[in-house]
Amino acid sequence: MSYVSGFMAAVPIENKEAYRVSAEKSWQLFKEYGATGFRECWEADVPDGEVTSFPMAVKRQEGEAVVFSWILWPDKATCDACWASMETDPRWREMMEMPFDGKRMIFGGFETLFEG
Repeated sequence: MSYVSGFMAAVPIENKEAYRVSAEKSWQLFKEYGATGFRECWEADVPDGEVTSFPMAVKRQEGEAVVFSWILWPDKATCDACWASMETDPRWREMMEMPFDGKRMIFGGFETLFEG
């Protein structure tokens, strides 16, 4: 089964196009390092919650949108090799200027339980 890297962030609405361009550039490198799929999703219907919610998780502020993203990998080893390449491949450093507050980004790796 495949492996998934998942992400959530709060991105200033005014930076939507810059975010899209950044994601498009990074996809080329992720694909080169073995990713099989990539999705960047911009908030469309993300309600505030009372106990938990996407906006609460990323501490969304006025003028920001929640972005929900994931990268599909054939396995964890391929994913780990890609993340390790960020230390040695200078092309990653060229993309480190993020159009959002990276301190509020949530990320993690997930083993696939079921695919439909």
